[in-house]
Amino acid sequence: MKKRNWIILSLVATMTVTMLSGCGAGETSSSGSVESAEAAATTNEEVTEAEGTGSDAEGGVLRVGMECAYPPFNWTQDEATTPDGSKVVPIYGSDYYAYGYDVAVAQKLADELGMELEIHKVEWSSIGISMDAGDYDCIIAGMGRTAEREMSYSFTEPYYYRDNCIVVKKDGPYANVKGLSELAGTGCKLTTQLGTGWIPLLDQVEGAVTGSNYETTSECFMAVSNGVADVCIIDLPTAKSALLTNDDLTIITFDENDTFTGDEEMVNVCIATKKNDTELRDKLQGAMDSIGWNDKAAMDELMSTVIEQQPAAK
Repeated sequence: MKKRNWIILSLVATMTVTMLSGCGAGETSSSGSVESAEAAATTNEEVTEAEGTGSDAEGGVLRVGMECAYPPFNWTQDEATTPDGSKVVPIYGSDYYAYGYDVAVAQKLADELGMELEIHKVEWSSIGISMDAGDYDCIIAGMGRTAEREMSYSFTEPYYYRDNCIVVKKDGPYANVKGLSELAGTGCKLTTQLGTGWIPLLDQVEGAVTGSNYETTSECFMAVSNGVADVCIIDLPTAKSALLTNDDLTIITFDENDTFTGDEEMVNVCIATKKNDTELRDKLQGAMDSIGWNDKAAMDELMSTVIEQQPAAK
């Protein structure tokens, strides 16, 4: 009897081990399936996220970085329309809107590509860093294509050609100068915007005092108005925009035989993408070509229009 009980117990134990072994194998297989599913889900999620990124998405979102503080190229406004009813664009993450030449061109290109336009406001000093960090896809912000910048970014052909000038007090000692040589030896105090191609031009004014340069062009004009600076080196459209709200200032364009040298780089205003994002650069260039955006007369016409559309022009 005891022997029979022992045999039965042995059989039960053997069956139990077998069942447990089978259950363990099933758990391992299930666990592997779960891990595989999770890995697949993660991979699919990553692919979906990549496909949804602005420049990679067909008919997706074109994310553009700009100051929204550099009129007439770009500015911030409260109202959802311009005086003539042109389409302004909400600034991402804010209750404000952006417009200006850059916004108008960006909208044309987004429309041509079948994409939604998304404007990201950023300080000029970090505009390239933020693009490289992935905050937006490209820079359309009145940026001049310089040899130094071409080491860090890829550029389209120009979407605007601008002339350079200086801005001084209307009733000041430099209001009647005609050429660069007339500023030599005067000890005038110079200013311009930080991080721009105008910085090297400061050294071309012989005997001048290089004072503070500023984050925004509006600060540069304020410095001239307040007498902190005598001369601001800047581009002509921005200077025209400034005179809408600074009637104590005047614009001087130098004689072509007595002007800055090496300022040609700042004439070419181009769209910048990440250095290795030539696909987006080429897509944007293709859109520019498709709408024929290489005609200086058309560019100048749009610039004249947006200058009159600024809130300050009302």
